[in-house]
Amino acid sequence: MFIAPRMKRLGTETAFEVLARAKELEAKGVDVVHLEIGEPDFDTADHIKEAAIEALRDGKTGYCAAPGIPPLREAIAEDAGSRRGVTIDPDRVVVAPGAKPIITNTVLTVVDEGDEVIYPNPGFPIYESMIHFVGGKAVPLRLREENDFRFDIDDFLGLVNDRTRLIILNTPHNPTGGILTKRELEVVAEAAVKHDAYVLTDEVYLNIIYDGEHESIYSLPGMEERTILLDGLSKSYAMTGWRLGYGVYPKPLVEHITRLNINSISCTSHFSQYAAIAAITGPQDHVKKMCAQFKERRGVIVDGLNSIPGITCRKPGGAFYAFANVGGTGWKSADLARDLLDKAGVATLNGASFGEFGEGYIRLSYANSIENIEKALGRIREFLS
Repeated sequence: MFIAPRMKRLGTETAFEVLARAKELEAKGVDVVHLEIGEPDFDTADHIKEAAIEALRDGKTGYCAAPGIPPLREAIAEDAGSRRGVTIDPDRVVVAPGAKPIITNTVLTVVDEGDEVIYPNPGFPIYESMIHFVGGKAVPLRLREENDFRFDIDDFLGLVNDRTRLIILNTPHNPTGGILTKRELEVVAEAAVKHDAYVLTDEVYLNIIYDGEHESIYSLPGMEERTILLDGLSKSYAMTGWRLGYGVYPKPLVEHITRLNINSISCTSHFSQYAAIAAITGPQDHVKKMCAQFKERRGVIVDGLNSIPGITCRKPGGAFYAFANVGGTGWKSADLARDLLDKAGVATLNGASFGEFGEGYIRLSYANSIENIEKALGRIREFLS
């Protein structure tokens, strides 16, 4: 059977493959501690669920506007703008079923065959996957552990050039929890202007920062005209299954992104968008409580990993991932992650699944209870000993 050759260029997200393998083991009676999937282990807040139920009762069950319903676009513009100290026109906002369509549609719109795209490595695997899929040239920007998993400015300046069409940023960062500073963002902004490149800034972990303030390249003067701001509700509001994300685009791109929505998804679930309004405009106490619990768990997992011979781990500044250096164990990342699951009952992710510069690391999500985190640490320690 014929398969289009471009499908060979399409990658995947390993977390879902490991989750499926872990579920298979559990079905056979194996006790597995899940530290592989990037999903908050909290329920969606009641007022958000009630808003969706009310919308269903009000008959919000049909098609709606392809870029999102106006009340949600207005709420997003107000919230995203106030958080970054800028004014955002709601007409720049496009809503999608999750953040991934924003990545996909952005790359489809601004990257042509042979265009270069700079992206963080290690990094969210869908970036590289989509660059390859459209025929672009993926240019990895190494995130360095000694810089708390920020990039080196000289490294970046050595990569950007007039062939660069898009620069992808992710802060706070998956899989490392690293956070970019204003200095790095200013360097990227200056280079984007000089080389006439777009910037896609993925800020889906905006609400999960433990120390200091969030810095966004979107806030820098003039950058709203060449920046795509990516955010969503999955991580901040424990709404992964709701599939709600959005992009804030330069005005010339909105028409094209909307047309891609029409061609691929028609629109985002109508009633779910009212839940999104409730999440964004309603009480934020549950978000703050969730972040506080993640911070407590961060201390437990980082201290525990650093106590295991052969493993070191930097303290992440945001998100809910520990990116542990396992080079001292003598194991390859893929082998260790596989055997930790199959032989120790601990599901983690191979660092190399996030790119070539992830070799020598494993990612552990601490979106799990302290009890389970401590159980996993004990199993890892015993396995390596």
